[in-house]
Amino acid sequence: MKRASFKDLIIFEDEEYLLINKPPYISTLEDRDATKTNILEMAREIYPEIKVCHRLDKETSGVLALAKTPEAYRHLSIQFEDRNVTKQYHAVVDGVHEFDGVDVYLPIYASSDGIVKIDRQKGKIAETIFNTIEVFKKHTLVACYPITGRMHQIRIHLTCLKAPITCDGQYGGRPLYLSSLKKNFNLKHDTEEMPLIQRVALHARSLEFKNSEEKTIFAEAPYPKDFEVLVKQLKKYA
Repeated sequence: MKRASFKDLIIFEDEEYLLINKPPYISTLEDRDATKTNILEMAREIYPEIKVCHRLDKETSGVLALAKTPEAYRHLSIQFEDRNVTKQYHAVVDGVHEFDGVDVYLPIYASSDGIVKIDRQKGKIAETIFNTIEVFKKHTLVACYPITGRMHQIRIHLTCLKAPITCDGQYGGRPLYLSSLKKNFNLKHDTEEMPLIQRVALHARSLEFKNSEEKTIFAEAPYPKDFEVLVKQLKKYA
């Protein structure tokens, strides 16, 4: 797969901050496979002193904020810590759900194997609010507003609502095939049908915070191709 140009990812830039639309399958920071590129490495080829202000999972696409100066980094870090940053994610989930300000407040414990679970004794406070955007035949497009920023928070909280994210096998989500949506679907001979999306169907849609002059910065990330195709097919066969 051709490596994305970092400049092509930028959706907002000023003297303090740079916001990008992170593609799926690229880590925010260096991961276990040090041979593969990551967002911070790509950014520092252009801005040597830049810092990533938060993380998105490798499979998750969407808005990611980077700070150009130490002061800007500290300013946004405090807003994250004080929960003054508004984050909106879009997720396609299994099943039909009518969420209207559903507030999930369940503590999360991250185990050493990289999987999180709800644990009222050892877990850290975690809160997410959910609203239904659109209902399809057997799936739902959901807006997710994480108040805290725990590992896999949206994924595990949706599973608790019996609405696991599509293609999120780690937390109970099932793959989605076109054959399950389209009547009289015919697969070409000697070919294997692939899921409509081959990653967790989660996209960081928008981010809002204040710069050092207390002016609001807002950025919205368009869907990447795989997520856009998924939603279009769900609409088409709803």
